Amino acid sequence: MLYPDAVTLTPAASPDDVLAAIDHASPEPSVKDSFDRLDLRDAGFHVLFEAQWILRPPGPGRSLDELRAITGDPITWGPITTEADLRDWDRNCHTGYDGVLFPAGLLTDPAVTVLAGRIDGDIVCGSVLNTSGEVVGVSNIFASGCDEYAPWEGTVAMASTLFPDRPMVGYERPDDLAASLHQGFTPIGPLRIWLR
Repeated sequence: MLYPDAVTLTPAASPDDVLAAIDHASPEPSVKDSFDRLDLRDAGFHVLFEAQWILRPPGPGRSLDELRAITGDPITWGPITTEADLRDWDRNCHTGYDGVLFPAGLLTDPAVTVLAGRIDGDIVCGSVLNTSGEVVGVSNIFASGCDEYAPWEGTVAMASTLFPDRPMVGYERPDDLAASLHQGFTPIGPLRIWLR
C-alpha cells in the first residue's frame, strides 16, 4: 500500500513496458515515472502528483549538537531498533492509515536505517535512509509534532555522520522543496506518480 506497482529505471521505458509489468487486477495500481516521460492516460491513469528529484553532494551537515545549540530544538535523533518503536514510527509517519506499512524485517536490513526524532521520548519526526550503489536514498520525511525543517536538519545530520562519503538523493513535491533546499539539496529533474 502507498508504494508504486512499477518504477521506471530508464528514460527509454515505454508505456507498454510498464503496463505489461503491473497487476491490473490490484486496486488502484500506480507507477513511479522516474523520468517524467510516460503518458498513461489512455490506460485509465491520472497524475497523482509531480515532484522533483533532489541531490545533496557528500559533505558534513551540522551536527545534532550544533543544531540544538543554534535552534534550541529539544529533538534527539537515533535509529529505530525495536518492532514496537517501528510501529510507533509508522503511525506517526502515515497518519490516517490503519495498517502496517513497514515490516519488522527492515530493522535487520543493513541497507535500511529508519530514523526517529523524539521530544521527551515521543516520536515527532523521522525519515528513512537506504543505501544503494554509491548513494543514500532519503525518503518518508515527516513531521508530526515539530517544525517542518526539523526532520530535514536531523536527517542530514544523521546521514552525514553515518555515510559521510555518499551523496543523498530523494524527491519532493514542489510545495515541499524549501526545507530540503535549505539543507543543501538541489533539484535535478522531474518525476510523476501515476494512479488508476
